[in-house]
Amino acid sequence: MFNFFKITSNTFKESVREPIFFLMLFAALVLIGHYPSAALFVFSEQLKLVVDSSMATSLIFGLVAGVLCASHTVAREMRNGTVLLLLSKPVYRWTFVLGKIIGIALAVTLFAAVCNFAAVISVYVATDQFRMDMGIYYIYLALLAAGCVVGMVANFWKGSSFSEIASYALTLLVPVFAVYCLMAKPEPTLALADLGKALILINFAVIAMSTLAVVFATRLDIVANLCVCSVVFFLGLISSYLFQRQTDSDALNLVFGALYAILPNWQYFWLADAVAVNRPIPDSYVINAAIYMVIYVSVCSMWAVAIFQNKEIAGDSRV
Repeated sequence: MFNFFKITSNTFKESVREPIFFLMLFAALVLIGHYPSAALFVFSEQLKLVVDSSMATSLIFGLVAGVLCASHTVAREMRNGTVLLLLSKPVYRWTFVLGKIIGIALAVTLFAAVCNFAAVISVYVATDQFRMDMGIYYIYLALLAAGCVVGMVANFWKGSSFSEIASYALTLLVPVFAVYCLMAKPEPTLALADLGKALILINFAVIAMSTLAVVFATRLDIVANLCVCSVVFFLGLISSYLFQRQTDSDALNLVFGALYAILPNWQYFWLADAVAVNRPIPDSYVINAAIYMVIYVSVCSMWAVAIFQNKEIAGDSRV
């Protein structure tokens, strides 16, 4: 169990230390912060566009970050022989795979959570269709700059990883400012409770994709992994349209049913439209989505363990 926790902790730290992790996080936060300005003069649809764009950014950037983290921490270690060195010690293969899955899931959860808090701030910036709250907007940009400054100072004085320290700084600053907006600023016209539930569902989707990315990373390099995950993401977006229908062929219906069960249905986690029209999101829906995510992650984890169990690593033929 100690080895499992160490692998999980090291995987999380390694993911956060990757420069691409911070670059993706910073780019997502900058985009989310600027959506209110891009949605001005849109005839009372500013909040809808801000919510849609912010949630889409959290989802897409989180999915890509999960794939890149999985490729860097799994595929690269398999390629350079680090996994062989680790497995030469009393570490089981299932411990290695599950530790990687949970460590990467924690990293992308942090990524998506920071983006979600930024989305809340962006909603407060979008006061109405003709005006932005420039005070919140400038403070938000200052916090992004402050996170970078903290990372640079830590890197200069202590030699710490810039990406890691800056990511942790943004993880602290952005949520604190979002809480301040929730407590001190007038409420926007949309239901914040429902927005929070919709953002939690985005986290579930990112965790599911990061698990799939680890599964593919045990066999594929970074480019192939990114391509396969992109195809899975696209098919999952339209899986209801493609596979949730009946035909005249029983065999084809069986194939469609199997594909619909295998592919993650990303639309199940996307409720931006419901938030935009102030349609209440039941707690039961969030609970069902969480159960769906847990089952999907569990099945993918067992799949990853199974295909990694007999994989030859740098000439290693151990089972």
